[in-house]
Amino acid sequence: MLKGDLVQTFADAIVKNWEKPCFSDYQHEPLMYREVAFKIKEMHAVFEKLEIKKGDKIALSGKNCSNWAIVYLSTVMYGAVVVPILSDFSPEDMHHLIDHSESKIFFVSDQIFSKLSVESMPGLAMAVSLEKMEVIFSRSDEAKDKYSETVKDFEQNKTVTQDDFTFDIPDKYALASIVYTSGTTGFSKGVMIPHNAILANIEFAVEALPVKPGSMLSFLPLAHSFGCVFDFLLQVVRGLHIVFFNKAPTPNQLVKAFRDVQPFLVLTVPLILEKIYRAKIMPLFEKRWMKLVLKVPLFKKIIFKKIGRQIQGFFGGECYEVIAGGAAFNPKIESFLLNSGVQFTVGYGMTECTPLIAYTDYHKGRKKGSCGRIIEPYLTAKIDNPDKKGVGEICVKGENLMLGYYKMEKETADAIDSEGWLHTGDLGFIDKDGFVFIRGRSKDMILSSSGQNIYPEEIENQLNYLPYVMESLVLDAGSGKLVALIYPDKEKIRQDNLDDAALAEIMEANRNELNEKIPSYAKISEFIMHPEEFEKTATKKIKRRLYVSSIKKILKKK
Repeated sequence: MLKGDLVQTFADAIVKNWEKPCFSDYQHEPLMYREVAFKIKEMHAVFEKLEIKKGDKIALSGKNCSNWAIVYLSTVMYGAVVVPILSDFSPEDMHHLIDHSESKIFFVSDQIFSKLSVESMPGLAMAVSLEKMEVIFSRSDEAKDKYSETVKDFEQNKTVTQDDFTFDIPDKYALASIVYTSGTTGFSKGVMIPHNAILANIEFAVEALPVKPGSMLSFLPLAHSFGCVFDFLLQVVRGLHIVFFNKAPTPNQLVKAFRDVQPFLVLTVPLILEKIYRAKIMPLFEKRWMKLVLKVPLFKKIIFKKIGRQIQGFFGGECYEVIAGGAAFNPKIESFLLNSGVQFTVGYGMTECTPLIAYTDYHKGRKKGSCGRIIEPYLTAKIDNPDKKGVGEICVKGENLMLGYYKMEKETADAIDSEGWLHTGDLGFIDKDGFVFIRGRSKDMILSSSGQNIYPEEIENQLNYLPYVMESLVLDAGSGKLVALIYPDKEKIRQDNLDDAALAEIMEANRNELNEKIPSYAKISEFIMHPEEFEKTATKKIKRRLYVSSIKKILKKK
């Protein structure tokens, strides 16, 4: 049973930390918690003037910034429903999502709005610039005037004290947010998140992580549950200073930001850690003298520990641990980081669980290859229809779960069975110590001609570690044939001045080396070069379905 209410938890945290810094945009001055409180109450005055009702939908899209966070908190604490939309959705998708969600107001960055058509969003009453917090579209001049006059009056005539900062508390299972997934398997679904599910994630994290004053660097998309709950909402409850990073998260940019902010925690996706490894570590290991030194176990251990300290330093020097989630982690890079003493752990979740399913603190004995233990007592889990090795579909139920998919009753019934179990679509097993191990997506599993289960992600993890491979996809080409699409490391190819013939020879050697390591029924018959980086979701998972449907066309063109 949860200890509190979401809105009251936010209100108590803001009052408690009234004179501390709350939000700032990277390299800008912070807003104090009391200033955030004022802006929340100001936004509530606007909502009331515009006759926004409890349960009305308010959409939100743009890069991570203080205004994004203020709009989110204001909406949820008012009792309305926030609809965060990823900024990399196409204009056509945004039109559909605004219309489908029945959003009345859209807080949106100027750049995104400039690409949209208001005629394609007929139910939208108003759009507000996230940069200036001014109306940029309104179907009614009267509503536009009400917005600006209310803001002006509030800023000139109102004050907000700690005693004033009170709210009507919505029901625990009232709808707080609709999060549209940018998944790998199909069209976006609106995941309905109740107040209780958000609070369950926050209460678990408050208990699981130590309390330490400091800062957070928020660079994962706030429109995605992982970044929203743990980079933002949790840290408000803990009274931390949240710095919003709205630049492209390249390794060099992030290392500088980590040094400037010195975050207490770093939340990231595996791809970013892998990019840091490729950019900072792999070139060192390729030096001839280093290869010789690493053959001596004692020297190898010393060098790994030294590199580990340097990597830990990349995160600003105050980092308790790095938490990676959202996609599979390359096991060889994971092994290197652990052997080097880098304090990182891997979590597991999905939007439908708001998002956390499993996690174990690095300092409390995580297991290599695992994504932690189920976050009991908030969730329980079972393995449905396990095979001889104990691998089956992971199913969960508990406080974290969504209410269902918005306006999609059939899809909701397909996902949540009559006993309340959410079928995640992920295949894995739980060991005797309670640690969860993921093997892949049930929809991605390939059945060999002789009946064995093939998990393409496991092959890709080995393949991505081979020379000149940046990323890959293992796909079923039919007739018992597996092929791999390869996006090569173009920068490394240029550095080594390789021509097409030399690259083809190396890739064939890679294919032979890979096939020696994997079972005969999973051997790759052909490598096919892919000219550009694979399209990805917000958490940097490849949108596999796009390539599954086109592989036979690709083969015909060859």
